[in-house]
Order: sequence, then C-alpha cells, then structure tokens
Amino acid sequence: MPDIETFEKISDLFKQLGDPTRMRIFWILCHHEECVIHISARMDMSSPAVAHHLRLLKTSCLVTSRRQGKETYYRASDSDKAQALHQMIEYLMELT
Repeated sequence: MPDIETFEKISDLFKQLGDPTRMRIFWILCHHEECVIHISARMDMSSPAVAHHLRLLKTSCLVTSRRQGKETYYRASDSDKAQALHQMIEYLMELT
C-alpha cells in the first residue's frame, strides 16, 4: 500500500480541480495558450481573480507560463499528470 504522503499529494491535486473555476481555466489552457486578459474576458472574471487561480494551478505544476514582452502566457503543463487530468476531465464531460 502506498504511504500517506502519496495519498496527500493526490488529495491536494484533486482539491485544485475541485473548484469549477480552476477546472474551467485548466481546461481552456489544455486546448491553447492564453494570457490573463484573454482568460478573464472568456471567463467574465477580473484579471486578479484569474491570476489567483493561475498561481494555484502553477504551484501544482498543472500549468506553465512564458513571458513575451509585457504579457505572460499560460498553458497546461506537458507533464503526465496534467495530460492525465485533462483526459479525465474530457471523459467525465462525455459521461455527463
């Protein structure tokens, strides 16, 4: 049986996507790269609110960023973890 730390890491990951707003942002970033301003407009949210969610997703290594001039662009990480979560979200969307 895996140790408790493994289950804590998995639980923390699900907590990140337990918020529907973060899940929507993650889903958007799985499909294409965006800057905070474009995500804000798409989500009808303030830029600071979107930035807060992006910070949490980035801390979980689900999202990466790159800077181009004054803008920072975000996208889903190429990690196995992010790809698996994206596939799981897509599958669950089909079921509902």
